[in-house]
Amino acid sequence: MDKSKTENIKAAWTQSWKDVCKTLEVDTESGLKPEEAKQRLETFGSNRLAQVERESVWSILIRQFKSLIMAVLFAAVVLSFLFQKWTDGIAILLALLINAAIGFVTELRALRTMESLQQMDTKSAKVMRDGTAHTLDSRNLVPGDIVLIESGDIAAADMRVIESNNLTIDESALTGESVPVRKTEDTVSKDAPLPERKSMLFKGTAITEGSGSAVVVSTGMDTEIGGVSSLVQEAESEEDPLDRQLNRLATKLVRLIVVIAVVVAAAGIIAGRELFLMIETAIALFIAAVPEGLPIVSTVALARGMKRMAERNALVRRLSAVQTLGSTTIVFTDKTGTLTENKMRVEKYSSVHHPVDVAGRGDDNSVVFHDSKQDKDIDIEQDTTLRAMVQVGVLCNNASINDEGNVGDPMEIALLEAGMKAGMDREQQTEKNPEIREVAFDPDKKMMATYHKTENGIFEAVKGAPGAVLQACSTIRTNGETGKLDDTLREEWKKNSADMALEGMRVLGLAMRTPQSEEGAPYTDLTFLGLVGMIDPARKDVMEPIEMCRKAGVRVVMVTGDQRETAIAIGKELGLVESDKNVFHGSDLQAPENLDEKRRKELISGAIFARVGPKQKLDLIALHQNKGEIVAMTGDGVNDAPALKKADIGIAMGKRGQPVAEDSSDIILQDDRFATITAAIQQGRVIFENIRNFVMYMISGNIGEICIVFFASIVGAPLPLLPLQILYINIVNDIFPAIALAVGPGSGNEMQHPPRAPSEPIVTRRNWRTIGIFGIIIAIPILGTFAYALRWAGMDHQKAATITFLSIAFARLWHALNLREHGSSFLKNRITRNLVVWMAIGLCIALLLIAVYVPPVARVLDVVQLSASEWGLVGLTSIIPLLLGQLAVRLGIVN
Repeated sequence: MDKSKTENIKAAWTQSWKDVCKTLEVDTESGLKPEEAKQRLETFGSNRLAQVERESVWSILIRQFKSLIMAVLFAAVVLSFLFQKWTDGIAILLALLINAAIGFVTELRALRTMESLQQMDTKSAKVMRDGTAHTLDSRNLVPGDIVLIESGDIAAADMRVIESNNLTIDESALTGESVPVRKTEDTVSKDAPLPERKSMLFKGTAITEGSGSAVVVSTGMDTEIGGVSSLVQEAESEEDPLDRQLNRLATKLVRLIVVIAVVVAAAGIIAGRELFLMIETAIALFIAAVPEGLPIVSTVALARGMKRMAERNALVRRLSAVQTLGSTTIVFTDKTGTLTENKMRVEKYSSVHHPVDVAGRGDDNSVVFHDSKQDKDIDIEQDTTLRAMVQVGVLCNNASINDEGNVGDPMEIALLEAGMKAGMDREQQTEKNPEIREVAFDPDKKMMATYHKTENGIFEAVKGAPGAVLQACSTIRTNGETGKLDDTLREEWKKNSADMALEGMRVLGLAMRTPQSEEGAPYTDLTFLGLVGMIDPARKDVMEPIEMCRKAGVRVVMVTGDQRETAIAIGKELGLVESDKNVFHGSDLQAPENLDEKRRKELISGAIFARVGPKQKLDLIALHQNKGEIVAMTGDGVNDAPALKKADIGIAMGKRGQPVAEDSSDIILQDDRFATITAAIQQGRVIFENIRNFVMYMISGNIGEICIVFFASIVGAPLPLLPLQILYINIVNDIFPAIALAVGPGSGNEMQHPPRAPSEPIVTRRNWRTIGIFGIIIAIPILGTFAYALRWAGMDHQKAATITFLSIAFARLWHALNLREHGSSFLKNRITRNLVVWMAIGLCIALLLIAVYVPPVARVLDVVQLSASEWGLVGLTSIIPLLLGQLAVRLGIVN
């Protein structure tokens, strides 16, 4: 068979199965001959999804060294070794390797998305070949194969239905449809969205009920799930805003200091100063500038946020995702299971007497029937029509409810639950009214019937599509009496059904009959009882977090594969929309470059998107990312995987999520609660403020060190700080106090203000001004003390450098207290309330004492022990930056 012939059946749902089989040159009774199947396998290839090569561990490791910070540190190592400063070189090399190791461990997470998709390949399929049914390896399926299907199977390829015997498919993983879909042989229009192609079976979806046969039209990567697989490969994961900003910050800082170091070294050499001294000065400046602790502390800060999120049932798969979620400006959320309970519930019964008869929940978990028009409760024992409606829903039912779990169609389970809470348990009802015949659901007639033996004879219970049931009825029940059902009444009830559907309900018609016997044709001269409407209700715990997001300036947009009416009903209930104005269909979405400005603005303002497919979700995300938004996307199925990967933050559902969705995500909600997303956003904002705090702490301290070395070099003085002393200070002060600042719990007011602009850097211009002021405040007293020690106190260079080393080390410790929030008091703020800060200060004091009083460490750092008066000088010098810093905070000079 020529491959081009399959082009004619790409929209197989628009053609009859006979035409499809004719195009594929296959007889439905005998199937393909073995030699023809072999030839087609060679032509179309194996029925498998594409294999994806993992990124190697070595490539991840090598990438850790591809940064400017690493290059500068490595240059410092080389220079130290060239000048035989072995101790300096080894110490810097260790710092470099520690940073690389932390980055490697953090990043060692290759995507497993494609492997999860490949797990959806079924092992085998029952296929007609040469007139005989064979169980074959599904990889050997080819277009034209006739596949026999029954409940419990997984569709092994994309297929056109030939025969459907109550065939029902769970397509939620692929389409997002919350209710299993009944399949028929009927054709549908070409532009029908994926969930409405009722004559198609899709690879990887589960047959939940019935049996039938179908002809394979697409295999492997040509299937719908293969298309999703391709989208996952093509979808580019956005680089984390945090990673971008930290890299940009470090790069700017390093470039600046490289220029300064080169200028200082060149000026010294031109002035005739010793070459080695100038090289040592340049190395000191390099080390003073490089924030060695930045990757370590940022990792710890994010890990702490991850731990807090885990306590709130959110599993963070990528550390920086916590912070990125904190800067989120828009959340695209699925409907089913996230905003709703993912469980059908009877919402309304509509009969002649009670056209909007609502089923609510009483305090004892029973059903309370309430007539909203007359605003009064209804006693079901007194309302025979309502009682008959509930009874028909219970009897005409194939589902079951037991302690081990519910089995059956979600709508039938909902009818059983409503009946149980109204005192009509199915087991008791069938014991009292034994079932003697069942007429299975007929896709053509769109109805189902059961016959029961009662005290008064035979009772036929019928449920089905409202239009079909109304057409089969000749009479209507009116509180115990029966009246004629004419065409006018039928149209009124059809309108009633349509109105209920517009409220987002799935509507069934209910009818009954008391025939003379169980024999004979069903669905004749039925008595219409009314309508029952079911809905997947909104979760009770969703309203508050949505309102919290709104106050925090984060838009919440529903993106679902479900029906437009259903989405609107839930959206109105949750306050996402007030009308249909900002509601769009998936077909409205296109790639951003294909939209005119007016349409782009309309779609950007959308609050609900219904019947959305995988490619349309990518277009929606791209539309908002191009506008500069930070996008979070929730999902649980195969159809969500590309969007989860494309979004800045992909959030998978842990309870009901498919492995492919989880593997494409950054965060997994283990409780599937939207409130957990809100908690993550809040925690992300805390993390960002903490990161900004410790970055300002680090850089202002480093600026102080740079100023000390720079100004000493300019005036021709000896180095106040040696390279290893600077490295020791940076490792001690840039890690432990910074970590303490990084793990702070936050102020609790994070969700009271809009998200920061996505383009806002970690360090703003105002922050840089603050950093510069703090750096000068730290540097001036230390330089003064160094000058005093050398010139007026008559100390040698080693002791003067020791005093400088200890003074700036302690000054940087006390400097952590300058990072309190604006408007807080000196004694009571987020810094002083943070116990970890005080623990870090205590640890650093111990490490500084070790540097002086443990001989091997003192020899490496070239420091000496001090007298009591010299320690007093250190204490006085180090406290001055704290006092000046607090004065600057109080006067509002710094933020």
